[in-house]
Amino acid sequence: MDTDFKQLAKAANAIRRGIIRQIFHAGSGHPGGSLSAADIAAVLYFSEMRVDPQDPRSPGRDKFVLSKGHAAPMLYAALAERGYFPRAELDQLRKLGALLQGHPSVKIPGVEMSTGSLGQGFSVAVGMALAARLDGGGRVYVLLGDGELEEGIVWEAAMSAAHYKLDNLCAIIDWNGLQIDGRNEEVMTVAPIGEKFASFGFHALSIDGHSLPAIADAFAEARAHKGSPTVVVAKTVKGKGVSFMENEAGWHGKAPNAAEASQAMAELGGVL
Repeated sequence: MDTDFKQLAKAANAIRRGIIRQIFHAGSGHPGGSLSAADIAAVLYFSEMRVDPQDPRSPGRDKFVLSKGHAAPMLYAALAERGYFPRAELDQLRKLGALLQGHPSVKIPGVEMSTGSLGQGFSVAVGMALAARLDGGGRVYVLLGDGELEEGIVWEAAMSAAHYKLDNLCAIIDWNGLQIDGRNEEVMTVAPIGEKFASFGFHALSIDGHSLPAIADAFAEARAHKGSPTVVVAKTVKGKGVSFMENEAGWHGKAPNAAEASQAMAELGGVL
């Protein structure tokens, strides 16, 4: 399959602009870990997954679970760009009665699971992969944050996924090195991530999480691999694409003001 990386780059940039717009208009949200995962989302929704925005519940579809549910602005921006709902909905993030709230909800077209409590999304994704194997469904992709790996439930789910040889499951770790309280290595060391998953029985891959070809190649390898689930450890930069947010833990869960949002949009080739 020929992959148009120029189009994927445009999609990733559009997702980043959507993230900034949402969080600015909401006055709250999580920009850092949303921006770091935008390239992964672009490849998933515009190249890798078999999905139909006109029929979000189509049988046999591939499924995506955002286990790090606080990065909902990334998912919403990707879904809007893919055509699941109008882009205008993004400006209503976290508004009373709006479709899009602070964490993903299954009421939203394209959202497979309501997430927010860290670790649970991964566990449910394992169940989805088990069910898909029984009923001939598609593949299951789940995105976790690196700080999320501090949750014990993650490793229980990893043990189950490997035990049942769920080769239709692909976990992606957004390894940006930061969480709300600071650097992972200072709060609670999660490295070495790939080696830990491999010891549980996963096929482990390590990539540059901002290289679109590397992301696409990893997903292709995951599809081809048989006999065990795959984990893609994607090394990323928190706040990627916005200079003053990059590698700054303070932007984990803070909204930009008007001047900051305007600068961010300008750096991403857009206007507020």
